Amino acid sequence: MNDIKLAGVPSMTVNALVKQLSDAYCALIAANAPVKTMPSVMLWGPPGIGKSQAVRQIADVIRRRTGKRVDVTDVRLLLFNPIDLRGIPTANADKTLAVWLKPKIFAMDESDDVVNILFLDELSSAPQSVQAAAYQITLDRVIGEHRLPDNCIVIAAGNRTTDRAVAFKMPKALANRLMHIEVDGSFSEWKKWAIGKGVDAKVLGFLSFHVDYLMKFDPASEELAFPTPRTWEMVSDLLKTVNSDIDEMYPLIAGLVGSGTAVEFRSWSRVFADLPDIEDIFDGKKPAPPKTSDALYALISSMTAYAREHKNELTRIANSIRYAAMLPPDFSAVLMKDYMYLEPGYRDKLMKIDEFVRWMRTTGSLLNGSV
Repeated sequence: MNDIKLAGVPSMTVNALVKQLSDAYCALIAANAPVKTMPSVMLWGPPGIGKSQAVRQIADVIRRRTGKRVDVTDVRLLLFNPIDLRGIPTANADKTLAVWLKPKIFAMDESDDVVNILFLDELSSAPQSVQAAAYQITLDRVIGEHRLPDNCIVIAAGNRTTDRAVAFKMPKALANRLMHIEVDGSFSEWKKWAIGKGVDAKVLGFLSFHVDYLMKFDPASEELAFPTPRTWEMVSDLLKTVNSDIDEMYPLIAGLVGSGTAVEFRSWSRVFADLPDIEDIFDGKKPAPPKTSDALYALISSMTAYAREHKNELTRIANSIRYAAMLPPDFSAVLMKDYMYLEPGYRDKLMKIDEFVRWMRTTGSLLNGSV
């Protein structure tokens, strides 16, 4: 999905880095060690790959596993100058010295039941004077006379200079203060997140059929609108909250993912009109399944979206698993894998359903492969 790599920097998918960093932070918290023990992290990657999303997921994992409140302070350094980071100068009480009013980004809760995450986004896009001001934050956790609390995690993110986005070369002195991770794209891991998030079924189905359309960033292209995980999430939000009719929403979709991709998405989505009634399937009826692969992907994404909204109705989930036996085995394997992503630990619920246990005995070996 992304051919440009940073020399000497480990590459991880969003899910992998979320797990790696969350495990590290949670281990420190469990040991009652200050989270500042971890070096500040720098996430690199092309626009829209999911760097900001990764930080939000890390916050959610820490919140879920520790029971602590997690506050994320999102600072877009591109909009700051060095003075903004230090604060506003003013006179002390007796008018003899200048003191600096603390910037709002440093107004953090230092309580033991709170974890703060300072997210310095677009760090590589900031002028070098601002990057230099970030030296103290990333290593010494201070700026001027203001200090970050011990319960504050520092994560930065930015585009690479090779992406031809707004990016300045990072000074070596700053780079050496950071733990660098390059964010790589993976459709299977994005899909796992998207199912749990409730991304629109048409978006999921189209991208399952056209995996390479998840990320089409070309640093040499002059196109302003192109598909990325971020823009597809925006498309999903439009379809779910504004209007689900892709024909009517086409101009807005094209403005997000580009005209060429939008045309293909609109054409492909017409297969949804001929799908069996999804509610009938979950009611236990057995309408004839479609034959073509594009329609099968559309059916699977629709069944997954419906299952997400009815995931606690195990009798209806069982009906849909019984229906899955009518699908080609490799597609039924995709559906069962998608069901496991409905929520953390959902496989344990599925194992209480006789139909799923039977499916695992007869077809479960396919879960080790891919369509």
